[in-house]
Amino acid sequence: MAELIEIPAGDGTAEAYVARPDSTPKGGVLLFMDAIGLRPRIGEMADEIASWGYLVLAPHVFYREGRAADLAPTGDLRDPQQREAFFATSNVGQYIANLTPDLAARDTAAYVERLEALLAEAGAGEAKLAATGYCMGARLAIRAAGQFPGTVVAVGGFHGGGLVTDDPQSPHTVVTSEAEYVFGHAENDHSLTPENAAELDKALEAAGATYTSAIYPDAPHGYTMSDTSSWHEPSYERHLTELKALLQRRLG
Repeated sequence: MAELIEIPAGDGTAEAYVARPDSTPKGGVLLFMDAIGLRPRIGEMADEIASWGYLVLAPHVFYREGRAADLAPTGDLRDPQQREAFFATSNVGQYIANLTPDLAARDTAAYVERLEALLAEAGAGEAKLAATGYCMGARLAIRAAGQFPGTVVAVGGFHGGGLVTDDPQSPHTVVTSEAEYVFGHAENDHSLTPENAAELDKALEAAGATYTSAIYPDAPHGYTMSDTSSWHEPSYERHLTELKALLQRRLG
């Protein structure tokens, strides 16, 4: 079971789930949460990836805003109205805006350092890293590979939002040929349009990156999150298949 610990971050201490495999890890995976936050569902997803043989670290990236439990929704987000109310009444949008690329880079450096230390403790000090992100976490996963080329060698991005923007620091501007990317975009997602997906593909091609990119049919934004009304099991299972294959190719 994933263990909730505290780790150093860029500007303080962040909670994080750590999930460990039964044997020596084949690699390390940074799991970047969705906007709803660090909660048991993220721990479950970390456990799933760990069962494939990888050590997983899933940090509470909104630690500057408060502890994970204090920011967590109080209602049942499997009810569409309660999910809508959470986003309408919480400060999630501001938390995302507050996590600037510069702050995220400082945090990611700390997360990578801690993940590498955990791998060394587990006897896998030379192992490579991957990053997988969900919703706004996909941006952080992309940035991690751009920040640590050759160290973060695989990136998964699923129902990612805001991956292509007009901002000079848009995530799509930092893709690198030193990582392999797998993207599973949601068909029903205003935060990443088909035009955005095509632009991301162009950036990956221009960088000389190895990648696969698909729009999952009938999938809503947030399709991996079984604790919300956005859950779409066929897309979740497809994401697991594609993510596992990516990690096997790049981490062993």
